Amino acid sequence: MKHIDFYLDFISPYAHLAFEHLPRALQGLSYEVTYRPILFAGLLKHHGQLGPAEIAPKRDWTYRHVAWLAAQHGIDLQLPAAHPFNPIGLLRLAWACARQGAPNRYAVEAIFHHVWHGGQAADDAARLAALTTTLAPVQDPASDAVKQALRAATDEAMAAGVFGVPSFGVDGRVFWGFDALPLLRAHLAGGADGAALDAAWSAPDGVAVGVRR
Repeated sequence: MKHIDFYLDFISPYAHLAFEHLPRALQGLSYEVTYRPILFAGLLKHHGQLGPAEIAPKRDWTYRHVAWLAAQHGIDLQLPAAHPFNPIGLLRLAWACARQGAPNRYAVEAIFHHVWHGGQAADDAARLAALTTTLAPVQDPASDAVKQALRAATDEAMAAGVFGVPSFGVDGRVFWGFDALPLLRAHLAGGADGAALDAAWSAPDGVAVGVRR
């Protein structure tokens, strides 16, 4: 059985889409998933990038794109009242719910739905308090242990080569984005598709960097 580390931030609509579609995308394959909420802003800072929602034309495109993708795949998605927002409280809540080393699918799903269902403010204090009551975390989301768990997960993601969310780590490879799910399936399934993926994986080898800015 293959093990997948699913790196996510609740701020990302693509992470929500990938979370919802993953069971269907990998149907019939043997695998297990560990959900690893991380701070997307930490990745952006590490790599010297702006987020998609911080670039006005890209922000508009992102919302159009995810709305279309959700409709195409039959996934419930409504944009929150304001985006981007500060996801720290939600990320810490996820880690506070971790009973066996990482949060389970139920907790992650509840937080994604909090953000991407209903079109409400994702960072509203009253809504966060109600969600916390519903999930009944085993640790205090404001505790040092929870804060450290989030920092450690983000650091581990960067060390693994993760540069965006959603990302899926398996067998030392990182698959980035909702549209990488077919590649992830090919890797897990092997066979002809796996061989084609192996060939594609070596494509960057030997390509020199031509210009640096």
